[in-house]
Amino acid sequence: MGDPRQYVVESPYLVPFDGTFRVADAPTAPPKGEGGKKRKKENREALERTVAAISERQRPLHAHDSHAILLVFQAMDAAGKDGTIRAVMSGVDPAGCQVSSFRAPNAEELDHDFLWRVIKHLPERGRIGIFNRSHYEEVLVVRVHPKFLDGQRIPDRPPLEALFEERYDSIRDFERHLARNGTVIVKFWLNVGRDEQRDRFLARIDEPDANWKFNPRDVVERRKWDAYMEAYERALNATSRPWAPWYAVPADDKAFMRRVVADIFLRTLDAIDPRFPAADDESVAAMRALREELVAS
Repeated sequence: MGDPRQYVVESPYLVPFDGTFRVADAPTAPPKGEGGKKRKKENREALERTVAAISERQRPLHAHDSHAILLVFQAMDAAGKDGTIRAVMSGVDPAGCQVSSFRAPNAEELDHDFLWRVIKHLPERGRIGIFNRSHYEEVLVVRVHPKFLDGQRIPDRPPLEALFEERYDSIRDFERHLARNGTVIVKFWLNVGRDEQRDRFLARIDEPDANWKFNPRDVVERRKWDAYMEAYERALNATSRPWAPWYAVPADDKAFMRRVVADIFLRTLDAIDPRFPAADDESVAAMRALREELVAS
């Protein structure tokens, strides 16, 4: 079989498919004049309009029942994944949407291959699935902490570099298979800057109402920033493909980031162009007969 149909949305934040993406060149802040307090209200209003349009597009997607959509979110801690998912999906019918979060694998999950636990949460046709973290943890966190592989009991485990290349292969094949069978995949890396992450951690400590968000472990992971950036660069280069593109979205300004994510999602829906199913002649005739019965009753 050839490549699946592509629904790539053009964007300055699209990760190229040729392996040339560099984290060092990816902006964490909006373009000049596009973010900050002066544009916050405008970005919020644009988000509201886009969310309303997403809600309208969702209805024929659900009714047509031919495509599923999978949105994947990955980011460093405090980048704003939860808030972005909440903001962008605020107008979507909950019956047509499902959010799955993935933390450290449990004992049952460790008894299967690394893709098994996400397969169970894939959206069915007509629905939107959201992965808050995902199968990419296995080439991000695990790459930074290779000791986690010990608990996975992989037989005849190859050297680390070979193992991660095999995992990239598996992810590409997995996503290509999904795309061939009607799942439209859109992946977002919310690219927060190191200084901005520090400021958000400090706010969680200094503001009593935000203390619950603070996790000391996040600071420990922050010490491995460079290793994480290398892991992201490798993973995005290896797995951004026309049937499953990555978008590296600047995350230092939350209002701008949410606007960009919502816009890419909406334009992906437009590219799919779902339509309400048309009734065939036999069904139309039956409905007309029943209408006459209802009017006469």
